[in-house]
Amino acid sequence: MQLETLSTRRQRRVWRKLYKQAFPRQERKPFSLMRRRSRTRDMELLSILGDDGAFLGLAAVALHEDLALLAYFAVSACARGKGVGSKALTLLKARYQSRRLFLEIERTGVPAQNAEQRARRKAFYLRAGFSPCPFLVSLFGVEMEVLCFGNPVSFEEYRSVYTRFSGARADRFVRLLPPPKNTTTPHPDS
Repeated sequence: MQLETLSTRRQRRVWRKLYKQAFPRQERKPFSLMRRRSRTRDMELLSILGDDGAFLGLAAVALHEDLALLAYFAVSACARGKGVGSKALTLLKARYQSRRLFLEIERTGVPAQNAEQRARRKAFYLRAGFSPCPFLVSLFGVEMEVLCFGNPVSFEEYRSVYTRFSGARADRFVRLLPPPKNTTTPHPDS
């Protein structure tokens, strides 16, 4: 298995198709924006390819200073349940070993139609060595948890990735949430 930067029209077409299938509209950034950011090296759009060159999934990673935000990660339906996601995460962790790698997931432990899917997703990342950051965020109105691999990031560092892309507008769609009630999870302001 390997990671390959998007380069051909066919790769972009397959990548976009999975991107639209895997992520709800309200969570998707415009593909044209991500492509522009990839040309300025602020973002990497990667295909996950099998040993035979077959497209197995995608990753989009926003880069800023020593930070790497795994903004989007999805495995094709035909490749799920076969260890592809775990192997791809291993490749991503190696690729960004000199950076602090982190990602967002929809908040768990709250009532939601896809609560079971959220819990499975979190368990997958925890098994892969990620750990929760001590803050929750609202990203475009969606409550998210931030998980880090290795060294943690602060809320300010997390938001700096979005500020890099959107300037001061990031303050409108990236917000720190108050800590959950009845929890021992430390809040970043504690």
